[in-house]
Amino acid sequence: MANLNKVLLIGNLTRDPQLTYLPSQTPVTEFGLAINRRWTSQDGTKRDETCFVDCRCYGRQAETLNKYVRKGNPLFVEGRLQLDTWTSQEGQRRSKHRVIVETFQFLGAPNRPAQGAPADAVPAGSAESEQRESLQDVPPGSAPDDDIPF
Repeated sequence: MANLNKVLLIGNLTRDPQLTYLPSQTPVTEFGLAINRRWTSQDGTKRDETCFVDCRCYGRQAETLNKYVRKGNPLFVEGRLQLDTWTSQEGQRRSKHRVIVETFQFLGAPNRPAQGAPADAVPAGSAESEQRESLQDVPPGSAPDDDIPF
């Protein structure tokens, strides 16, 4: 029997990412996403619904997210669901689902890095950084003919 645990979300951060480190010094970033849904009900009224999802990211991606995104920024997240369970102070069993981020993509305008990074820094792997790298070797006014958009 096949199994699949895959989550794809596009939403806005509900709070600034929180970067911490595991005892093994692995970076961990936690953040929340708000995913909005708008529809028209049968009686013709416009309705809105927001789903709030807690997310966790590990490793180099955790540091990148912490550096380049802030509350309100749009983000595409791909990952898997994980169920966390614990016992509350009152002795009750509690549980909650969270998304473990495996990959992500920045959406919207590029953000400037926080906390002392260079103002012209752009996240590695982003479309803007790839465009900058590809244009560095081309002298001004000598773009190849196949790059002209018309």
